[in-house]
Amino acid sequence: MSVQQTLEDGIKGFCGQEVRVAGAGRTDAGVHALGQVAHIDLEDEVRSDTLRDAVNAHMRGHPVAIVEAEQVPDSFEARFGAIRRHYLYRIVNRRAPLTLDAKQAWLVHRPLDAEAMHDAAQALIGKHDFTTFRSMQCQAKSPVKTMDRITVSRYAEEIEITCEARSFLHNQVRSIVGTLKLVGEGKWTRRDVEKALNAKDRAACGPVSPPDGLYLVRVDYPD
Repeated sequence: MSVQQTLEDGIKGFCGQEVRVAGAGRTDAGVHALGQVAHIDLEDEVRSDTLRDAVNAHMRGHPVAIVEAEQVPDSFEARFGAIRRHYLYRIVNRRAPLTLDAKQAWLVHRPLDAEAMHDAAQALIGKHDFTTFRSMQCQAKSPVKTMDRITVSRYAEEIEITCEARSFLHNQVRSIVGTLKLVGEGKWTRRDVEKALNAKDRAACGPVSPPDGLYLVRVDYPD
């Protein structure tokens, strides 16, 4: 069952109303959301804390929880009102298998050069046609997006890749991470990443990283 369906069922269980939960960003199966934002339209006014606690009770047993709820103007739109989305991708770079982090990170055995990955990632900053880095099933009208920030940092055996932009294409972050892994392994250089971007061809992309390591961390809105 999807996160959206779980939420909609929980809300119906609470107030009996069938609603459509509109999220700020899609999360494919296996992807995690720490800071997803969604909105719903209810017929009757309900206290925010009552809604949160009651719906969470109806979702008990599912790995989904409403952390906070608040009343917003009718004009608020979780998806189209967002001005920036923050994603994190976790790579555990070691020989030993994952234990506590199983299904929460991508285990890569071969040593990775995080500094080289960070340098290559800077080639993707700015406004570009990201056709190379989007899924063939992507339904976005345009492949042109503006990448505001990408960082690659190593913390002991973990490598964290952060991406920030107003919006992303389907599988864009996972495609970028898989490509940067080739750089970290020494198979590609920054120039290869630039050539892949300029090719505007999905076939020029590196491998798509698994969903396990991807997290939607935060969604920003105008003050």
